[in-house]
Amino acid sequence: MPPLPAPGPLGPLPLPRLSRRLLLASGSALAGASLLTGCSDDSDAASRRRAKAEATAAQKLSRGAARDSADLTARYDATLAAHPGLDATLRPLRAQVTRHREAFDAAGRGATGSPSPDAPSSASGRAAGAAATSASPGPMVASDQKTALRALATAEKKLADHRARVLVNTPGELARLLASVAAAGAAHAYVLGAAAK
Repeated sequence: MPPLPAPGPLGPLPLPRLSRRLLLASGSALAGASLLTGCSDDSDAASRRRAKAEATAAQKLSRGAARDSADLTARYDATLAAHPGLDATLRPLRAQVTRHREAFDAAGRGATGSPSPDAPSSASGRAAGAAATSASPGPMVASDQKTALRALATAEKKLADHRARVLVNTPGELARLLASVAAAGAAHAYVLGAAAK
């Protein structure tokens, strides 16, 4: 039998009486706590699955955006090849489009921590990509400079509009990157359109 509590200034402390009601209530509380812990584990697993799915979707979106920028760079290259006199106008815009592709490649690698299989990882990979691009026929370019500039402006505008639509459902940093690149594309379209007048 447990020892009796020491008497306090007002006398001995009463021992709690164990009743069925008290035992059932404490048992229910323990069962409820274990259920809540189980729900928390399920919630954590669901959060991890959701985060992994978002990262995979972001990587896929980044890769697609990088391909779109690479295609746009090829369009700039074809226009420059057909109209070398447009070099001063097109080179700075082409350089920005190339940086956009590099940013999307980096975002694709950062989304899952692994390199993007579509992204060239070295100078030799970039050279191989350039060789593949030069081996395939590039985009058709109009023989008239103004028509070629308008076609390039249309391509920039179409891609900027697409990116603006997509960014609404895109998470975090990738949404900010898409917004920034879409704004740059809209500015490029304006500059090209003005040059075509």
